[in-house]
Amino acid sequence: MRFLSAKRRHRAARPLLLILALFFLGVVYAGVAPAGKSNAEQTTTTQVQAGKELFAVGCASCHGLNAEGASQGPSLIGVGAASVDFQVGTGRMPMAHPGAQAPRKNNTYTDQEIEQLAAYVASLGPGPAIPSEEQYSPVGLSEHDIAIGGELFRTNCSACHNVSGLGGALPNGKYAPTLVDVENKHIYEAVRIGPQQMPVFSKESLTDDELRSVIGYLNQLHEEPNHGGWGFGGLGPVEDGFWVWIGGLGTLILFAVWIASKGARAK
Repeated sequence: MRFLSAKRRHRAARPLLLILALFFLGVVYAGVAPAGKSNAEQTTTTQVQAGKELFAVGCASCHGLNAEGASQGPSLIGVGAASVDFQVGTGRMPMAHPGAQAPRKNNTYTDQEIEQLAAYVASLGPGPAIPSEEQYSPVGLSEHDIAIGGELFRTNCSACHNVSGLGGALPNGKYAPTLVDVENKHIYEAVRIGPQQMPVFSKESLTDDELRSVIGYLNQLHEEPNHGGWGFGGLGPVEDGFWVWIGGLGTLILFAVWIASKGARAK
């Protein structure tokens, strides 16, 4: 009888342990996983709602109440959070007056408000997200990486922004803005979203590592000290030679006129 009783207890122990283990896992999952998901969803919903209210006040008059676009502004459905972060973060939006191009100016929104606006626009359709610091930070780049960034910039960007990144004129009253004192994040976003007349560079045509090299090159370029003299717009030896030629030729012409006038008076 003792043997049978011990055997019965042994058979009942396994199902009991299994039930207790399942119960414990259920308690842990119910207490942790759903709560974390609910908090994330609640935070996102709160941001979207706050962003929608900000949008209605500062953006809807040009882009439409539901960001569907209007006569003065394009649709924002599908442009992504990165576009909002760039346009609002650089002060280009809201645009004070209609024009050929929105200039960079002081930002009127806080970082939190920009995040809320970006969350709302991102909820309307898929688009480029705001990049993480690892995607645009040039920290850790070698001199070789920066040299590659310089080659990429001169090949793809200097035709509009000039070799020093100081900007330049474009047709129809537009211009390529200066890249001096522009945040690294905004440079990354501009390359990915293609604001205004700028083309879009996808990750297939310009990888994140290559873009980091370009940003590192611009950082190093603009940190170099000014050793004096006239920069002539930073366009390089071509413009320097042009002004030397004009100045030298002009001086020779004036000197020749002066000699001729002296000769005429002597007669």
